[in-house]
Amino acid sequence: MIRNALATLMFSTVALSVTGLCATATLADPRPLLQEGKQTLHQRVLTTPGCELTDTAGISGELQPAFTRFYVYERSEVDGREWLKVGPDSYGTISGWLPADCSVAWKMQLTLAFTNPANRQRLLFFRERDALQDILDEFEPSSRVVPLHAALDREEEIPDILAREPEYFVDLQEQFYLLPILEGEEVFTEAGFRARLLNVASVSKAGEPDPADTEIDPEDDIPASQLREFNAGVVFVIDSTISMGPYIERTREAVSKILDRIESENLEEQVKFGLVSYRDSVESVPELEYISRMYANPMEVQGRQDLMARMDELHEATVSTPGFEEDAYAGVMQAIDEVEWSQYGARYIVLITDASAIDGDNERSSTGLSADQVRLEAANPGVAIYTLHLKTESGERFGDHTRAAAQYANLSTYAGTNTSLYYPVEAGDVEAFGAKVDALAEAITSQVRAAYIGDEAIGSALNAHQSDSSEVDPDQQQLLEDADLIGHAMQLAYLGQQAGSKAPPVFQAWISDRDLVQQNRPSTDVRVLLTKSQLSDLSDVVAQILDAGNQGLISPTDMFERLRSVAAAMGTDPNQLQQNESTQIAELGLMGEYLEDLPYQSEVLNLDEATWKSWDGLSQERFIRNLSIKLRHYQRYNEDVDRWVSLAEGSDPRDDVYPVPLEMMP
Repeated sequence: MIRNALATLMFSTVALSVTGLCATATLADPRPLLQEGKQTLHQRVLTTPGCELTDTAGISGELQPAFTRFYVYERSEVDGREWLKVGPDSYGTISGWLPADCSVAWKMQLTLAFTNPANRQRLLFFRERDALQDILDEFEPSSRVVPLHAALDREEEIPDILAREPEYFVDLQEQFYLLPILEGEEVFTEAGFRARLLNVASVSKAGEPDPADTEIDPEDDIPASQLREFNAGVVFVIDSTISMGPYIERTREAVSKILDRIESENLEEQVKFGLVSYRDSVESVPELEYISRMYANPMEVQGRQDLMARMDELHEATVSTPGFEEDAYAGVMQAIDEVEWSQYGARYIVLITDASAIDGDNERSSTGLSADQVRLEAANPGVAIYTLHLKTESGERFGDHTRAAAQYANLSTYAGTNTSLYYPVEAGDVEAFGAKVDALAEAITSQVRAAYIGDEAIGSALNAHQSDSSEVDPDQQQLLEDADLIGHAMQLAYLGQQAGSKAPPVFQAWISDRDLVQQNRPSTDVRVLLTKSQLSDLSDVVAQILDAGNQGLISPTDMFERLRSVAAAMGTDPNQLQQNESTQIAELGLMGEYLEDLPYQSEVLNLDEATWKSWDGLSQERFIRNLSIKLRHYQRYNEDVDRWVSLAEGSDPRDDVYPVPLEMMP
């Protein structure tokens, strides 16, 4: 049974070998062929346009949708042409035969998601790897890249380029698309950045129009007319502990002022506000009344009077919390989970706090999540989190500012543009805080207003505040510039949704996961497609590593001794388990085949015994804490029923997959 756990957690959609079958499985069921050199990873292929499935090898059959994933159960040659006996899942279901030459092997079950192109150039799909590598080998790649984009803008054909990313954002969260990675490698560019060169596949579904024919031309009037429906949802998430009274009142004032303008410009239906408050553990201090509470859901608020009445109900707590840090992630997660964000084009959370957040490994945490995980959860619906951090004297006295700044800078990094929307308010100055809240609300409303009346929305809010730049505080100026960038990103996402933007209609190409010019900016995010059994067994193995790590905190030698015992019980080759302090976790056979070909560096799998022993107690605790928080996040993935995807019609539901962000892998 332990061998079962190992096999099913492996990276491909895995069925167990006969020796690893559960007692309930039927021994006679066929299993897919194994990949060459692998003991647990099965052969999979993706269909290309024009691929036909037939009951008998060698004859015509039924046309299949492009990018259907099949498992390979048998290979046969008919009249000099190779044919594949395939099925939609790894549990013995047989669909028929495909010609091998109309499919492509998919060894790594990875797919890509485009980042928002608001602050980078559109991604280029190269015909050959070398052409892409040549650009990354340039110290000044812009000399090569800018002319390519200019030529494409003139609709010239370029032999090296197969396609370019659409103008508007293609949102994986709104509608799942498959941009599978066929192979990949990490390289260092001449400019000194680490990048991944990825061989990918991309194609429109059979029967759908070419995205190039449906994409909106920015020169047309269509975007302006569609942006007229562009709206915004803004939810304030406020720390309402005992020290927050003045800031709660100033937030009310800011909302009231912006409502005056909204009403004067008839934008009541375009901008909606909400309010969530959070405190700390009521188990520790029952008098706190709640951990987090939704005072105003923007979907339910009936006009200005209703909103202000709900906001008037919020007051600071009357008792102190157990520690200086508060359960900020509880408030943010309530806003993420309970607001129907799909109803808004622009989606904002404004977090207001004077204290750091309780991390997921703290017993007082109600979510079990930390900044990394909450940021990823906000990215699912495309929400931008602004954090206004009040750096008060009490926070300085408790030594809390540095910790809070690191947490919130991470939390507020907007996935669409990799921009951090963290803004400290020095000394907790109420007047400076109010100016930032006013400016932020004004900028968001200005963007919606500009879209509504048909003006050029990008930059309009910023320009409205630049009439006298000498009067603008530099920090406030940065906030306005960031707000315009995020507004631009959200409009690209909105227009992409309205236009039905799709991945480009190419089949196989090479791309970089970094912008070719500004190489610190990601152009794609990698998703690992895990089945439910893989996710479950991944959780089991991570739990084993955590247990061993906790033992190792007591005695540094215990961690790897325990892991060797687990690996031995899973049937790992004894030669792999010999005492050697340079042996990495990956080499123990716990998750080797599942992760060994992924194009990324893993802190967990690369850890060896010598390194573990060299760490001090704090470093070991950090390792354990980060891994335990990821383990808790896997439970959310398991429960997120809306995002489990079937990759083949008629496949066993056990082979449905969840697109797990690569950074959430161990």
